[in-house]
Amino acid sequence: MNHKDVDLDKLAPATMSEAGGVRYLHLGTPWVQGAMRVRKPQALELEYIQRMMAWMLFRPQEQLAKGHAVQLGLGAAAITRFCHGVMKMRTTAVELNPTVIDACRLWFRLPDDGARLKVLQADAADYAADPRHAGTADVLCIDLYDHDAASPVLDSAAFYRDCARLLADQGVMSVNLFGRDASFERSAARIAAAFSHDRACSLRPTKEGNTIVVAWKGEPMPARDVLAARAENIETRFQLPARKWLRMIRPLPGAPIDT
Repeated sequence: MNHKDVDLDKLAPATMSEAGGVRYLHLGTPWVQGAMRVRKPQALELEYIQRMMAWMLFRPQEQLAKGHAVQLGLGAAAITRFCHGVMKMRTTAVELNPTVIDACRLWFRLPDDGARLKVLQADAADYAADPRHAGTADVLCIDLYDHDAASPVLDSAAFYRDCARLLADQGVMSVNLFGRDASFERSAARIAAAFSHDRACSLRPTKEGNTIVVAWKGEPMPARDVLAARAENIETRFQLPARKWLRMIRPLPGAPIDT
C-alpha cells in the first residue's frame, strides 16, 4: 500500500474504550490497536507488544539501552513509553494518523517531545526510505495496521530493504505480523531477503495469531548460552519475560537456525 496520496481526512479517527482498569485504543472499529493499564502506564500490557521487545535478546548487555530506538506505527505508544521512559533511550515514533498522536497524548500518557523524544506525523514508508535516516536506528519496531487490522499496510520487499538500510551496524528490527494470516510466509520471506535467513527468526504466535519476526545486522544468531545470559539480564533489569521469548524462537519458514 502506497501512502503517497493518502487523504488524512479519510483516515479512521482514534477512539478509546476502557474495561477492567485497561484503556484501549481503536480506529473506529472493535479491533484493539493498543492498550495501557491505567495504574501501570509504563508496563507493556499486551502480550504481543511484550514479544516485540525480543529485539533486546539480540543486543549486547552493555549496549542494551543505548542508542536510538525508532517505532514505525505508534499504536497506544506502549513501546515508545517503554523505550523513552523506562529504558531512557533516545526515541523517535513515526505515525501517519494525527488523531492517533493526539489520542496518545490525551489518554495514553505519551509525553511531549523533548531532548530524547520525537513523535513525527509522517508516512513510515517515507521515513524509512529517506537517505538522511540511513544507519540512524539502533532499534526498529514496526507495527503498522489500519482500522481493519487485516494485514500490514507496509509489507513490500522494498520497504523491508529500506528498514535494513535504516538500521545502524549491529541494529535490530522487530515486526508484528499475523502469523495465522496466509501472508505470513510471504512477509517472512521478504524480511529474510532483506537481512538473510541466518540473521532473522520468529517467535511462536500468540493465541490471537500475532507473530513477531526479529531481524538484525552483524553476526549470525548468537550462541544459546549468550542469549540465555542476556535473557536473565533483561528479566532482572526490566521485568520482561525474556527467558520465555528464548524458548519461543524458531527459524523463519525454510531456514534452519543453528545455535
